[in-house]
Amino acid sequence: MIFEELGLSSNLLEAIKRIDITEPTQIQRESIPHILKGKDVVGESATGSGKTIAFGAGIVENCIPGKGLQALVLTPTRELAEQVMKVLRQLSRGLRTISVYGGVSINPQMDQLRRADVVVATPGRLLDHLERRTIDLSRLKILVLDEADRMLDMGFIDDVERIIRACPRERQTLFFSATISPRIRDLANKHMNNPVNISATKMVDPDKLKQVYYDVDKNRKLSLLVHLLQHDNSGLAMIFCNTRRTTDFVVRNLKANRIKAIAIHGGLSQNKRARTIDLFNKAKAGVLVCTDVAARGLHINNVSHVFNYEIPSDPKDYVHRIGRTARAGESGKVVNILCNYDHDNFARILDEYRSFDVANVKLPQLQRIVIRKDEPPRQRRNFGRQNYFRHGQRRKANG
Repeated sequence: MIFEELGLSSNLLEAIKRIDITEPTQIQRESIPHILKGKDVVGESATGSGKTIAFGAGIVENCIPGKGLQALVLTPTRELAEQVMKVLRQLSRGLRTISVYGGVSINPQMDQLRRADVVVATPGRLLDHLERRTIDLSRLKILVLDEADRMLDMGFIDDVERIIRACPRERQTLFFSATISPRIRDLANKHMNNPVNISATKMVDPDKLKQVYYDVDKNRKLSLLVHLLQHDNSGLAMIFCNTRRTTDFVVRNLKANRIKAIAIHGGLSQNKRARTIDLFNKAKAGVLVCTDVAARGLHINNVSHVFNYEIPSDPKDYVHRIGRTARAGESGKVVNILCNYDHDNFARILDEYRSFDVANVKLPQLQRIVIRKDEPPRQRRNFGRQNYFRHGQRRKANG
């Protein structure tokens, strides 16, 4: 099937061609005809499978420029909001599409909202605008929850409920998610009108995905990671950690051992996170160390290796992590680095996904590496100097 057979307008077909997409994915083939008819849809499909174009087609075909806010897309993270906004702008140059999220000044958003046709927002900041009455949902025709399961996992369920209740009852509602949990089903039953349920197959090719694990002492984890990156990585690599602190620790030590690595997690500023994703997508840095915030929704191509430096407690997060590689016909490898505190989580994953074939690999001969447990001394001294002068100026001002 080609896009022309889905009933899209000529303008939208031209926009899709401009972004070099020639053939619809499964989720696009099965959901777009229902979306264009105005039906509510619950779509289950892996990260990177083309969900944005699926619901974006409905937004572009059913919204009219200059008629007020007509479509709202909720996303769990700032990065995904920016990414969705960019895709929607590519699909329609006529619609005024903006992104709204926290961590940046709210005043420019207020000005943009007065003229917006489509808004892509995180739940917390959108509620801020609702409370300030700086957003008008009265003309809303389409409501989309993108990565719905992630929003619920992050504790946004009450915020999402409040936002849905603030929307007009007469609307089209679309839920898209990598997994459809019972909570999402409950939400759909509560707020959707006879939704069409669509489940697309995973994008990861199991025949092209190799999964392995190493057993190693905790204090040798980093040495093993450095060795593998130096000897077993031919393309872009994503390294997953469970916490911001571990992410920073790993990046700092990879750099100390001359491996070009960058980090992304929720503790970084929005501009820093955006620059990081851009650098990695352009292959200017070969290793991205991240928390699970980067595993969901973000479009990252050409990942050849996924390393789990720490094993997630939720088996679903493991599946989302490994879904970053072995896509679009390419081969991929998942490397799990286990020490004693990872075994319970790993056993839980293998128990839930018994079809996974994860081979144990013998430890290689590891070399001594540079270890930096804290921030470099120079940064600490600068911080201390800044505080010294700041406090000194305060004392001087106070007499």
